[in-house]
Amino acid sequence: MRQATIERNTTETRLKVVVDLDGSGVYRVDTGIGFLDHMLEQLSRHSLMDLELQCEGDLHIDAHHTTEDSAIAIGQAVGQALGNRAGITRYGEALIPMDETLTRVALDLSNRPYLVWKVAFDRDKLGDMDTELFKEWFHAFAQAAGVTLHVETLYGENNHHIVESCFKGLARALRQAMTIDPRRADAVPSTKGTLGGTL
Repeated sequence: MRQATIERNTTETRLKVVVDLDGSGVYRVDTGIGFLDHMLEQLSRHSLMDLELQCEGDLHIDAHHTTEDSAIAIGQAVGQALGNRAGITRYGEALIPMDETLTRVALDLSNRPYLVWKVAFDRDKLGDMDTELFKEWFHAFAQAAGVTLHVETLYGENNHHIVESCFKGLARALRQAMTIDPRRADAVPSTKGTLGGTL
């Protein structure tokens, strides 16, 4: 059962995350930030990962801590649920069109975290959320989950479409990479026999 529960409590946020990597895309998300909730719902639905997230954060200050800590907790839960990563396909990619926008996401569940982010916005906010926080979310998720993650919007104009295509791209690439390869269901997909550390 590839499931995990993470509780993260600091002076800035209190979170509980439950994931099931082999779910059906069922979600119950409440961060207190409407736009972020919408994006995390997309992540769950399109990855087929069941996701429960409850967060109480210091939104009276701003959305930074809630955004970053939600990504850390989800990333930790995904990493824990993957275990030693035996049997996974490991690599995933997605090319996501959304009206005038096209975004490419490629990832490796390598247990070597890294983010390449080539996404630009021409608005400071979407809803109540600062657009600069989306990079922070993807960076924190990649670090906590142990993902080498490349996100690039090839073109686009509508900032909502740009962000949503990034989250949907992550979801679809994760879905592919997390899938168990029936030909190698018990083997870690690395010539080293383990994932993480040096190349």
